[in-house]
Amino acid sequence: MILTAPLAGFFICGRFLQKKTVRGKEWKSMDYGLKGKNVLITGSTKGLGKAIARIMAEEGANVIVSGRNEQEAVKLAEEIRDSCQVRAAGIRADLMARGAADQLFDQAVDALGSLDILVNNAGIWPTAYVKDMEEKAFEDTIYLNLEVPYILSRRMVNHLIGQDRKGKIIQIVSQAAFHGSTTGHAHYAASKAGLVTFMVSLAREVASYGINVNGVAPGMMETPMTEAALTAKKDYYNSRIPIGRVAKPEEVAYAAVFLASNKADYLTGITIDATGGMLMR
Repeated sequence: MILTAPLAGFFICGRFLQKKTVRGKEWKSMDYGLKGKNVLITGSTKGLGKAIARIMAEEGANVIVSGRNEQEAVKLAEEIRDSCQVRAAGIRADLMARGAADQLFDQAVDALGSLDILVNNAGIWPTAYVKDMEEKAFEDTIYLNLEVPYILSRRMVNHLIGQDRKGKIIQIVSQAAFHGSTTGHAHYAASKAGLVTFMVSLAREVASYGINVNGVAPGMMETPMTEAALTAKKDYYNSRIPIGRVAKPEEVAYAAVFLASNKADYLTGITIDATGGMLMR
């Protein structure tokens, strides 16, 4: 029989966090200063957005889960509320519909009272080479991936300035914004490149108000959006990544959570490369 000493630690959101002692002193995990902060994450019922919502809640933030499927949004919000003991609400939002972004923002403020952090994560990744690309596909991609973040960022900036409060805006961009696309995603790359320059411009405009605007550039992740592509060509995508594998959503989500935290108060206008080495910029 092997006897082990009981682990010292505590449970939070269903995870057991072990206390450690280093050189006779108790080691504590980093406090991101997110407890009690109110966060809106678009496209947060699946993939990266879902991972961001969960980790934000684990750090004590109140979250708005949003997506096109109301049942999924409400269910995830309930799970987060029950396991993390924070406030959470699920809101249906089909952001391709004109006016839906403004409606989502209003509903989020109604649900939480105010907002401190906005994560523009929702997006589409259609496939078509330019010679075959329909104008509507191009327009839809630009609208959801670039214009909707502009609408929500504008609302967030005015919300924070109107309340004389500091805050954070995180734009989920892409390695394609810097490298372009070779696999039929020129419209996606264009939308994300536009979002990068919009992010930098906005960061310059609102820094004096105490509003930080930053970005996270993922490469390939294991998400519902990339499932078909990875099923067809996973070896190809892995071969393009110096680390040698596609990311889990949680590995990228921590970059967004860091930028939302008080540890990133001096950072604005930057993009974190979360590509496994594809960018190295």
